[in-house]
Amino acid sequence: MTGFYATADLPPGRPITLTDLDYIIFRVSTFFITVSAVLTVIFIIWSGVSYMYAGEDTTKVTAAQNRLKSGIIGAAIIFGVGVIIQTIASVVTLDFFCTVRVPIIRTCIY
Repeated sequence: MTGFYATADLPPGRPITLTDLDYIIFRVSTFFITVSAVLTVIFIIWSGVSYMYAGEDTTKVTAAQNRLKSGIIGAAIIFGVGVIIQTIASVVTLDFFCTVRVPIIRTCIY
């Protein structure tokens, strides 16, 4: 009987497990958090340097202050998104609900 669940129709390869999915999501979110941290530091340093060189020019001082505010708000948003992504990944892989983890055998005891 050939039907929808025939294994002969499946392509060769290894299926993606929840552990693989967790690893991929973790690596992508870690990459974005790292890049955003570097950009945040650059942005804040840039606003500090422009604030120092502004002198008594109020428009340059205001622009530097606004740049600093934007950098801090952008960093908070990006770090918040990273935390949300990692929380969703831990819920999908059921690590979020783990109360006791045995590290030697990498198993969660609920």
